Amino acid sequence: QVQLVESGGGLVQPGVSMILSCAASGFTLDYYAIGWFRQAPGKEREGVLCLSSSDRTTYYTDSVKGRFTISRDNTKNTAYLQMNSLKPEDTAVYYCAADRICNWSPTTWGQGTQVTVSS
Repeated sequence: QVQLVESGGGLVQPGVSMILSCAASGFTLDYYAIGWFRQAPGKEREGVLCLSSSDRTTYYTDSVKGRFTISRDNTKNTAYLQMNSLKPEDTAVYYCAADRICNWSPTTWGQGTQVTVSS
């Protein structure tokens, strides 16, 4: 069964860092592009960034450039989203998604994990 499971969300104060994990099962993540998306309350889902199968990063939103990075550990079949200098506007449900190439509508999605940035 093809599956993605996110973890690592929670409540944090502004300015701190957080790492989200995205564990894949049923397929080899190394051969796929992995993207992170988010949906804030009352807003449409937006793309955050994507890591291609050749390990090239594409940022979908400028607001996270310089603060968020994506990586993968092929030995664990897991991708990560490193989020630094978190801001209240980063509050959202974060989803990882996989497909053959980076795109706005990947075929396989995780269930999402809540990230809340608040003092």
